[in-house]
Amino acid sequence: MKNSILMPLLMASAVTAGAQTRTAAKKTPAKIGDQVKVYVTAKGTDDRFKLTETLNMAPVKQPVETQISIFVDPSKTFQTMIGVGGALTDAAAETYAKLSPEKKREFLTAYYDKEKGIGYSWARTHIQSCDFSSDTYSYVKDNDASLKSFDISHDKKYRIPFIKDAQKVAGGFKMFVSPWSPPAWMKDNNNMLRGGKLKPEYRQTWALMYTKFIRSYEKEGIPIWALSVQNEPMAVQKWESCVFTAEEERDFVKNYLGPTLKKEGLADKKLIIWDHNRDLLYQRASTVLEDPQAAKYVWGVGYHWYETWTGAGMNFESTRRVHEAFPNTNLVFTEGCVEKFDFNRLDDWSLGERYGYSMINDLNAGTVAWTDWNVLLDEKGGPNHVGNFCFAPIHADTRDGSLHYTSEYYYIGHISKYIRPGAKRIVSSASREKLLTTAYLNTDGKIAVVVMNPIDTEMNYTLWVKGKGVNTKALPHSIATLVIQ
Repeated sequence: MKNSILMPLLMASAVTAGAQTRTAAKKTPAKIGDQVKVYVTAKGTDDRFKLTETLNMAPVKQPVETQISIFVDPSKTFQTMIGVGGALTDAAAETYAKLSPEKKREFLTAYYDKEKGIGYSWARTHIQSCDFSSDTYSYVKDNDASLKSFDISHDKKYRIPFIKDAQKVAGGFKMFVSPWSPPAWMKDNNNMLRGGKLKPEYRQTWALMYTKFIRSYEKEGIPIWALSVQNEPMAVQKWESCVFTAEEERDFVKNYLGPTLKKEGLADKKLIIWDHNRDLLYQRASTVLEDPQAAKYVWGVGYHWYETWTGAGMNFESTRRVHEAFPNTNLVFTEGCVEKFDFNRLDDWSLGERYGYSMINDLNAGTVAWTDWNVLLDEKGGPNHVGNFCFAPIHADTRDGSLHYTSEYYYIGHISKYIRPGAKRIVSSASREKLLTTAYLNTDGKIAVVVMNPIDTEMNYTLWVKGKGVNTKALPHSIATLVIQ
């Protein structure tokens, strides 16, 4: 998909927001508007956030079982949306640096402009190098336990200017940061790659490095809102990685990282544990959160979607169990992407459908923020120093300077554009399992109902809201946002 497909989006408008987080259902008065605007993205058409209908709500009769319906109840509210966004990695920054000024503006507008783009309001970046860096690097010199050599100069070439450009267009966003590995000399395998564990004698030193990173980025004008303890702590990867068992992460948080953040005046930074797949989510969460001395430092539990390679599938039930057991701890989707990049698949519609399927289910399970992986990659699915090439919502072909928008971009956008920070999730229930839906009440009073049809057949349905409704349709392989105002 070339940049011409973006043009309908640049004419569309966003829904505003802001408010506080809540995890449990609560009755709240809501004035239901009578007008419904239907914005559609569909396979096999040119529709991209296209306003296809403007409908008027009217009283409707009791639905019958043969009728397909989506039931929305704005009087029952659940968690508050913090934001949707993606990771601002070295790879994204290096690819961005190769774009022309015109294409840089297009890219930034597409993601971060609330009116002309999809209004990203949430972001992630990495502490030291990760697999989506062109090389492996550390911020400190070997064996410098005093951390006097700590220096983020590496990031000032590409990543920090890139983040600042995005911030400027977005008007600011909430950023969380994650480490992939401590410096090699702090680990028992003496290598930033291939797993290994943090040596006990460097636990305090490593905890201090998080605070030095946060302060260094904030000195550059990049506020840090949250941090995770360790990216994928149960994965021994050929790239930067470090293993923490549940008990080790619990004790590191309780005895080192939590107290260090407090001592250094950074106790306001939200701390996220796990930051790995859904399959072991409950075991990790319960081990840490059932210890009061560790739990007092923890704001959220992060998770990824890569458990599919183990045969676990996209284990949404695991996420729901954590939310049920620990309703006062925030769920955050911290990373996901489609792996095994193939340039010939850039127009594959299933890329976006995987995002829609995950996002709708994750939000309905109680998730408060959702994070895509790299916001931008090149025509090879990189750069990446270990050949772990992946898809991104937007790819830049550095050979001719063009931008390619995959279906991922539009599926994410149907949530990030119309469901704004501060919006509260409300009930949205479909009478057919093939019709996927979630809904939010925005702070401006507008209701955004997302409806996804992943099958080959068009589905006619009634949107039913407290005795009023409209009849509309879900095109085959489409996602739509119905804005009630």
